[in-house]
Amino acid sequence: MKDYIKIHENDNVIVAVKEIAAGEAVSAGEVQVVANETIPAGHKMALCKIAAGGDVIKYGFRIGNAKADIAPGDWVHTHNVKTALGDLLEYSYQPVETTQQVTPDVTFMGYPRPDGSAGVRNEVWIIPTVGCVNNIATALAKSANERLKGTVEEVIAFPHPYGCSQMGEDQEHTRTILADLVRHPNAGGVLVLGLGCENSNIDVLKPYIGETDAGRVKYLVCQEAEDEMETGGRLLDELIAYAGKCEREPVSVSKLVVGMKCGGSDGFSGITANPLVGRFSDILLSKQGTTILTEVPEMFGAETLLMNRCENEELFGQTVKLINDFKQYFKDNNQTIYENPSPGNKKGGISTLEDKSLGCTQKSGSAPVKGVLAYGERVAKAGLNLLSAPGNDLVAATALAASGAQIVLFTTGRGTPFASPVPTVKISSNSTLAGKKKNWIDFNAGVLLEDKDLEETAQELFAYVVAVASGKKVRSEEAGFHDMAIFKQGVTL
Repeated sequence: MKDYIKIHENDNVIVAVKEIAAGEAVSAGEVQVVANETIPAGHKMALCKIAAGGDVIKYGFRIGNAKADIAPGDWVHTHNVKTALGDLLEYSYQPVETTQQVTPDVTFMGYPRPDGSAGVRNEVWIIPTVGCVNNIATALAKSANERLKGTVEEVIAFPHPYGCSQMGEDQEHTRTILADLVRHPNAGGVLVLGLGCENSNIDVLKPYIGETDAGRVKYLVCQEAEDEMETGGRLLDELIAYAGKCEREPVSVSKLVVGMKCGGSDGFSGITANPLVGRFSDILLSKQGTTILTEVPEMFGAETLLMNRCENEELFGQTVKLINDFKQYFKDNNQTIYENPSPGNKKGGISTLEDKSLGCTQKSGSAPVKGVLAYGERVAKAGLNLLSAPGNDLVAATALAASGAQIVLFTTGRGTPFASPVPTVKISSNSTLAGKKKNWIDFNAGVLLEDKDLEETAQELFAYVVAVASGKKVRSEEAGFHDMAIFKQGVTL
């Protein structure tokens, strides 16, 4: 295992792979540096003098400016580096050449759906239209799971606190996300459960859902049923019988849509787990599959790298709007755009938003951007897509599922037990986390710090994802975790 990593030849900092003690000498190529203080694992040490106001370079790009003179061997972190980012910016399209390989197809064992999509699970979902019926949804799911038949794997309720007392665009977003989940291919059957008097009641929601197979989607208005538990149980039995007839069949991985998200990141996330997911993305895209990158606030500072990979100038313009609209959202709410990274990120070695973003966007790989999606918009074009959603783990992962992702890859340096509406693969950035939280972590990218080859590890991750798509349960599924969260933005009545 290396003692440190210099990510790019132009960097003026290195990242400690293990703690560097004060007084310890480090040889970085022709540069000899002695640590002036203890450098924690995952944190940065200066290779040369960085004058006050000078650029701190990591990943080959500026991650901030020095607050004061930084000497060779100094610990470089929040105490002596600050963000160099501004607010709304103007951008020019400077396309870079991108290549996308075409490689032989691979199949997974999935559930072909009549609309041409494919599910990686065959579940029955209960989608409440309003938070008032959450407990009924949960009780119905618990009861129905004792009566499973055929290939149905589980009945899952997705409680949430919205669907009423909302206005304007905020309410539209709730309706869109709920409709997206009703149409999701991982659900072989869906019970839409309403109260009856809510703003987003079933009659209002139906146009958002569109035409459905009466065998696959059923509706229950609780205020209209004499006994909603009895009626709901009967409808769920019908849905179980319908979905239970579906069988897994070989399906091309070109039908796979994989969401990419990070959270609880550390100083290794941008070195191991995120580049690994980026290489996975390139592999899947070479087989005509689709990936979606989100958490827009964690693109700030690295956005031009994505903009200049846009396939054409129209997509570039959409990406500029994606970034500046989200910055305006912060400003409209009188919040600091760059109030990031989180306390956990900082403890793990991330100092500024640029530091975080340059690591975060590694998940996008090297392929061209083929699509830009609004929040709640379903993916329509194969390839790499950018999705408007915040960095919040539950909200962003739900947004990925709503846009059509059947699986989410979630990289983390500190660990988290959360799930989403779809299988959520937790990928650790370091082996310590993978060893400590075996009940959370599905795949260890920390081996890349132990001189494991990136390409070999990416092929292993690709094979693992194909296995998950074919039915292998991830840790959060084994624990019975299924979360969903909607992006709340507006007034509550």
